[in-house]
Amino acid sequence: MSNNQYKMSRYLQKNNNNFSALQPDFNCKTLNKQLFGYLQETYVLTVRLIKQSLRRPSLLITSIIQPLLWLIIFSALFQHAPIQNFTQGQTYSEFISSGIIVFTGFTASLNSGLPIMFDREFGFFNRIISSSIYSRYSILISSSIHIIISSFIQIGVITWIINNLGQSIQLQLSTHILKILLILFLLSNTITSLSLILAFILPGHIELLACILIINLPLLFCSTALAPMHFMPSWLQIIASINPLTYAIETIRYIFLNQYISSTSIIANTIWGPINFEHILIILIGTNLITVFLGHKLIANKFED
Repeated sequence: MSNNQYKMSRYLQKNNNNFSALQPDFNCKTLNKQLFGYLQETYVLTVRLIKQSLRRPSLLITSIIQPLLWLIIFSALFQHAPIQNFTQGQTYSEFISSGIIVFTGFTASLNSGLPIMFDREFGFFNRIISSSIYSRYSILISSSIHIIISSFIQIGVITWIINNLGQSIQLQLSTHILKILLILFLLSNTITSLSLILAFILPGHIELLACILIINLPLLFCSTALAPMHFMPSWLQIIASINPLTYAIETIRYIFLNQYISSTSIIANTIWGPINFEHILIILIGTNLITVFLGHKLIANKFED
């Protein structure tokens, strides 16, 4: 018997052949400590982003004024146009109100990569990833939480203003509002993950701002925010049927017009055929999971050891 084997046998005899003594000390206390540290760093990073937004209130005010300008200008432009035939009897301002609400959350989510980009340029991001944090995924989660909070505040203000402008948005708080929040959450989280991916890939904020300008308005015009799908040419119908904004807008528009919505309610007619509420949830959840996975994969490949 070698010296190492003799020491091992003596160690097992001393511990009464208890093989669990050889296993690492990883118990519930250690797991709770890691979970607490993970939640703590996510909270700190989220509060930091919220403080940045509070120090720049002009950005929040601008993000509220912009969709209101779209609503006022387009409502005035088509005020006397005979468009009730394709807006299901609604006025045009009532028709585009759901698109304006979705567009508000979409714009806020699309700008979520800017704080990360500025942190990269000023060197603060290197301090974060070189510090002793439990997981660098907390950077993505804190950004998502911050954008969801700010976008929901903007959407709440926009909805209140639309109601005070005379638009009839009738909601059953116990049922409809939860569905709207779910749709907006899935869309906002998807666009936030996409914006964070761009913030990690692109070299600077100029390139990121250029991508935001390129993505922002084309996605709006290639959706059903301003016109119904059957009013579009065939090639634009194909793009609108791929655009996730279309499904969020059509769902919220359906909720505004109907007192009851179920999983089998037909929300929209696309080039793929009739789409019900269950199909829309599957589409939005699928795109959300794909973008979140790509974002986590990117930060793991670039910044994890």
